[in-house]
Amino acid sequence: MGLFIQIDVAQSEIGSELAEKIVSLCPVEIFAVEGDQLHAKVDREDECTLCELCLDAAPAGALVIRKMYKDEQLISRGGRP
Repeated sequence: MGLFIQIDVAQSEIGSELAEKIVSLCPVEIFAVEGDQLHAKVDREDECTLCELCLDAAPAGALVIRKMYKDEQLISRGGRP
């Protein structure tokens, strides 16, 4: 877990094709696909720039970015373009 950011992934909500898309969208390489499942690299979570590209692509509620320094979280919005 990162010191400032924690990213939670609901595996059941993200298929392998979407997982690959999210990996390619992330400008700081936080995500990886392992065994057809999307994972956040815990050693890279604090590199998150909060660009929200992953949140725009993922189904509603499938990704949650928790700001550990603040009582706030960002939740994916359902594949909005």
